[in-house]
Amino acid sequence: MTKAAIYSLMLVLITNAARVLGASSPTEIGAKVDQVIDQALAEKRIVGTVVLVAHDGNIIYQRAAGLADREAGKAMQLDSIFRLASLSKPIVSAAAMALIARRTLSLDDRVDKWLPDFHPKLATGESPPITIKELLTHTAGFDYLFSEPPNGPYHQAGVSDGLDQPGLSMPEEVRRVASVPLLSPPGQNWHYSVAMDVLGAVVERAAGKPLPKVVETLVTGPLGMRDTGFAVVDAKRLVVPYADAVHEPKRMSELERVPFGPPSGAGLVFVPARAFDLRSFPSGGAGMVGTAPDFLRLLEVIRKGGGPILPRSSVEAMMSDEIGDLPVDMMGSGWGFGYGGAVLVDPEAARSPQTRGTWRWGGVYGESWFVEPAHNLTVVEFSNTALAGMRGQFPTELRDAIYSALSD
Repeated sequence: MTKAAIYSLMLVLITNAARVLGASSPTEIGAKVDQVIDQALAEKRIVGTVVLVAHDGNIIYQRAAGLADREAGKAMQLDSIFRLASLSKPIVSAAAMALIARRTLSLDDRVDKWLPDFHPKLATGESPPITIKELLTHTAGFDYLFSEPPNGPYHQAGVSDGLDQPGLSMPEEVRRVASVPLLSPPGQNWHYSVAMDVLGAVVERAAGKPLPKVVETLVTGPLGMRDTGFAVVDAKRLVVPYADAVHEPKRMSELERVPFGPPSGAGLVFVPARAFDLRSFPSGGAGMVGTAPDFLRLLEVIRKGGGPILPRSSVEAMMSDEIGDLPVDMMGSGWGFGYGGAVLVDPEAARSPQTRGTWRWGGVYGESWFVEPAHNLTVVEFSNTALAGMRGQFPTELRDAIYSALSD
């Protein structure tokens, strides 16, 4: 039996099981989600997608649609491999939390305990302590290259966002980050940043192993996430990345610039070939690849309490707001931040149908996900279109279709 036939059989069995178990109208959800996917494809907003919906622990919807490679006419498959971008963050956060649970690391540890030469300074020249918790919550005072003007300090220092500069080493990336003045004192502001890349270097030092090996040992290995890591396991299954364009998405070039972030910012720089360059530092914030079923497995284990990788207290911390009243400017009103993703604290202010405590994030190559503990709901949407699959109409319409079906 071919791999495609096996996945088709799995889809039938899982959907039938969901119906038997009384899940909230899989047929209704399927019809509404299919309509959203079909419309996004017909309007050429995305090229291809994999969508998975789990409710009460059962997969009640899964579909691969569109094309993994438009020019070659290659269909998207459920086991297609994607560049995960910031979906790397919850995976690496889980690895860090596993080390914390083992008392190898502590949230209160200073970064320079593990990276003795890492002493970034404020504009005043003062070098304040930075903690592991501040790295996890993006409150350390760092920035991202895409947020700054083209002549900004991160550009001048050659810092990478983890999407570009194939061959750049971990020690050199960390050195460059430390050479740039902090935006603000640690703990005072939330600012999306390369903090997870610094955390990756800390994790390596604390565990005494390369970050890919730590993640495999503590997270992806125990969960059977065989297709997820910092290296592509099967290049034939890796989807072609596309970028938003006026009429239809364009196939990414060797170096693709995509507007993102503040108007004054330089935007994102994608170098898709980085995924094949094993000399590139393992970016804890953007460097992993993987499949939608693998990622759903991780989110479901976290939703259910941590299973074989984390104690319940650790996953509760990951899915709780850890930054208080600090605004999460990338999300707008009503959102806080935990470890690995944003946390919904005020659904009315956020204008979201989701309930308080929903945990979510996305990846700039075109992915989005959310976990809503109150309704035992987990949704994973992978597309190969940046940025429409992360912040365009598609993920919002998908969310609304699912909630509409669940409320019927």
